[in-house]
Amino acid sequence: LSAQAITGKLFGVAAGIPDANIIFFSPPSIRGFGNSSGFEINLLDKFGGEFTDLDQANKDFSMALMSHPEIKYAQSSFSTNYPQYEMEVNVPLAKEKGVSVSSIFSTLQGYIGGIYASDFSRFGKQYRVYIQALPEDRADENALNSMYVRTDSGEMTPITQFVTLERVYGPQSVTRFNLFNSTMISGATNDGYSTGDAIRVIEEEVAKLPSNYTVAYSGLTREEVNAGNQTTFIFILSILFVYFLLSAQYESYLLPFAVVLSLPFGVFGAYISTKFLGLENNIYFQIALIMLIGLLAKNAILIVEFALQRRKNGESIVDAAIDGAKSRLRPILMTSFAFILGLMPLALASGVGSEGNNSIGSGAAGGMLIGTILGVFVIPILFILFQWLQEKVSGKPAVQTIED
Repeated sequence: LSAQAITGKLFGVAAGIPDANIIFFSPPSIRGFGNSSGFEINLLDKFGGEFTDLDQANKDFSMALMSHPEIKYAQSSFSTNYPQYEMEVNVPLAKEKGVSVSSIFSTLQGYIGGIYASDFSRFGKQYRVYIQALPEDRADENALNSMYVRTDSGEMTPITQFVTLERVYGPQSVTRFNLFNSTMISGATNDGYSTGDAIRVIEEEVAKLPSNYTVAYSGLTREEVNAGNQTTFIFILSILFVYFLLSAQYESYLLPFAVVLSLPFGVFGAYISTKFLGLENNIYFQIALIMLIGLLAKNAILIVEFALQRRKNGESIVDAAIDGAKSRLRPILMTSFAFILGLMPLALASGVGSEGNNSIGSGAAGGMLIGTILGVFVIPILFILFQWLQEKVSGKPAVQTIED
């Protein structure tokens, strides 16, 4: 029932049609940002060369992208082999007969393309009137024999007297991006790869392009590239907030490292679980990482806090670390596994929106599981190390006594 399964089945059906190259794609996750999901780039001709050269470069670049395992397909609708008619107007003959070139063009526009003429009201509504020949009267080039243009004398003369057609081939449409002739290439990634992987592949292939070609991103891909390493910055900022808050709580700049350095184990677990399940490192997974910081830090804070209290009660650093871990083992396991079980509906979701749910649920559950199991053993060791360093700097904490 997933969109990926339906798309894959349709690709299989279309592969049996030899007369056409058919692709299927999902709409963009944000409406209006591009034409499809995946990635979207524009190949730019900086020197304004021939369109045939641009077409060849466009094909070579698309094939180079598809040679990488990360890219499922990369396609462009630009082609210089689109069949067309080139119309040549005999201007001297038209002037001799008293027919202006603008009259010839407007007549062809009216018969073939249609011209807005006027409005009229009926049944309380306003309608527009367009002039255009019937479809069967403009189906091929022989239809020009039935089209007439008025001369200055008021007589009607066949338009073919002044117009000749020649079959040529060229681009169906010419687009420009940043004032350069351009072609748009859209594509998708294979399962297990993200658009970030596709952008990395694109950058590798761009470095191999001739000097007169470059690329510019558009759609969601442009927003993703402009965002740059915002996720990394937010991740680092979140860790800094945790560090400074713990520094204020413990009145130490060293002891918070016992909490902060336990977080990579959970992040490692999140990446391993996501890779094992064939999911992408997308924005949903990155949200799960930010959430993991708080959840895993909570476990470490519990152990460090209770170990610090026992150290202040006179126990040795090693005994305090072991007792702190023992006393908080059950509540840590209870809350962690309850959270993991609560994420199972997200990790096993299907249907519309399941991709984001799977990424959040699987990443957070895997990171929480591995981070909790390893953290129970690693956090006491980190406490022993940084509490020992702290006491080397500021001395042993005063033993707290309780008076009756």
